[in-house]
Amino acid sequence: MPARAKYIWHFRKDHAISHTVRMEGFLRVMRQNIVLIGMMGAGKTAIGGELSRRLHRPFSDTDVEIERAAAMTIPEIFARDGEQFFRARESEVLGRVLASGRGVVSTGGGAWLRPENRTRIGDHGVSVWLDCDLETLWHRVRHRPTRPLLQTADPRGTLARLLAERGPVYALADIRVQARQGDSIGQTATRVIEAIRDHDPAILEDK
Repeated sequence: MPARAKYIWHFRKDHAISHTVRMEGFLRVMRQNIVLIGMMGAGKTAIGGELSRRLHRPFSDTDVEIERAAAMTIPEIFARDGEQFFRARESEVLGRVLASGRGVVSTGGGAWLRPENRTRIGDHGVSVWLDCDLETLWHRVRHRPTRPLLQTADPRGTLARLLAERGPVYALADIRVQARQGDSIGQTATRVIEAIRDHDPAILEDK
């Protein structure tokens, strides 16, 4: 294993969370963070961006924030420092994002697996599992070389194993929404909003 190169982990001192948000029409009161969890390829970033637009709240993608903090890509972090190092940094960034204000948050596929992350999310938001079947996930990720966990001799088999292992933990989320292959981003975002209102109408209130 190559020796760890010296670099500055910017997050601790000077990393500021960046938000993207577009304001249109009336404002909606959002009383908790909305945190999207689920497998790689489930559409968390795309759906999160659409929810941000509709709800007029900031959007954060923890994978993007990690890369900004480290000034490295996630595959580079995995290759140089390993998965455990990455998971520890992921938890730090997630905590910072959740504390930065009520918004929509997209998390990496493994973030929800750590009990401390589930506690953080439960304390600061409502968790929404975008549940996606194996064929849809494989269709979306098979041509993307940026998934460190799929750099194996049998990436589809690895994806199937990860889905089987993680499914029962994802099922601990507050809300479960099916992310189907034929649905548009808008359709899935609508189902997420409806599911949140069914779960707790107080989370989203029109002003």
